[in-house]
Amino acid sequence: MSASASTPRVVFAHGKESGPWGSKITRLADAARALGFTAESLDYQGLDDPAARLTRLCDHAPKGAPLVLAGSSMGGYVSAMACDRLAPDALFLMAPALYMPGYPGEPAGCPSDIEIVHGWHDDIVPVTASLRFGESRAARVHLLPDGHRLSESLEAIEALFRAQLARVAR
Repeated sequence: MSASASTPRVVFAHGKESGPWGSKITRLADAARALGFTAESLDYQGLDDPAARLTRLCDHAPKGAPLVLAGSSMGGYVSAMACDRLAPDALFLMAPALYMPGYPGEPAGCPSDIEIVHGWHDDIVPVTASLRFGESRAARVHLLPDGHRLSESLEAIEALFRAQLARVAR
C-alpha cells in the first residue's frame, strides 16, 4: 500500500452554487487536518450535471485509511452515490440532494458510519430526503434550526464531524 493510500483522508464535494473551499468545507478541512487527516476538495464548478460530478469523483479514485467522503447538497448526493465504487469508511452529508428530480438512483455500498446534518428550514432540499436516506441505513441524522446553507450551525457541524473522524480513526 502506498503512503497516500495508508493516510487518513477526507474528500469533500461542494454544492452546486458553492466552490471547493467554501466556509463549511474550509472549517471542516481544518478540523480534519487537526486530527491527522489529509483533506482535499475537488473543484466541480462549471459541472452542473450530478452524473458528471460523480464521474469526476470516481475517476479521481481517492484512497485513504480510513477514507471519509463528505458532501454538501449536490456534493452530498455525489458523495453518497460514489460509495459503491469508492468504498469509504464513513460518510458525512450536509443537506444531501437525494431523491430529487435530476438526481437519479439509490446510493449503494454505503458504510455503516453515516452522519447526516440537515436544516429544518431548508427551502432547497426537503428534510424528508435526509430522513428517508438515514432511516434506511440507521444513520445518525441531526436536524438543526437552520436553512440549506447551514451557515448558522458551523460549530455544531464541526463537533459532529470531529466525533465521526475520531470514531473512524480508531
